[in-house]
Amino acid sequence: MPQSYRRTVSKSIQTFLEMQRVQLIEGDVWGHRKDINEYFDISSSVFERIKEMKLEGKSAEDIKAKISRESRLSPQMVTYIMTKEIPD
Repeated sequence: MPQSYRRTVSKSIQTFLEMQRVQLIEGDVWGHRKDINEYFDISSSVFERIKEMKLEGKSAEDIKAKISRESRLSPQMVTYIMTKEIPD
């Protein structure tokens, strides 16, 4: 539990948890909340790069693999961008 929460736990709760053999460990845990990074902005350069590759005649699989590697977006997200945001 975060240090700030640890200070708010009453003595009676601490005693109860000790009786139940629950140990409170102080520290922050990242990744347990799903609402922190609800939105993610994709750079316009990614859209431009996909458009360029489409104009060059690259296959959808090549575009997906290369853009995924360059931008660190999931292949599923690149496919979505190619089909929904930049239709043929």
